[in-house]
Amino acid sequence: MNIKSIAIASDHAGYELKLKLIEHLKKLGVKEIKDFGAYSTESSDYPDYAHPMAEAVESGEYEMGISLCGSGNGINMTVNKHQGIRSALCWNVEISELARAHNDANVCALPARFIDEDLAYAIVDKFLNTGFDGGRHLRRINKIPVK
Repeated sequence: MNIKSIAIASDHAGYELKLKLIEHLKKLGVKEIKDFGAYSTESSDYPDYAHPMAEAVESGEYEMGISLCGSGNGINMTVNKHQGIRSALCWNVEISELARAHNDANVCALPARFIDEDLAYAIVDKFLNTGFDGGRHLRRINKIPVK
């Protein structure tokens, strides 16, 4: 894996899985991991953490992002409001691989209440180790940003 920096954010529902993912990423050799919150299981609002994480990925400060909330939908919708973000809601390994290979996704959104720890590791591992196929897919993703 060549990814050296990852930004990560969750709400309260994704907090515990996020902590496990941070430890997993360290074991994989990721040098820099920035946790943008939440910092407990106390009820919180995912946009408060999603926007700063998305800005850090969008600016290039971090290579990739990982976001988590209960269903994965809310935090995914929030980070996708940023023009430079292509976040994919990944609930299985195949979706994760296709998100990278076909969509050049730079944020992996996870549904923390619907996947277990081992599946989360497998999804993230595939996401971080899959390259972008380019070709016809590049033409398509170049049409995504609003001009």
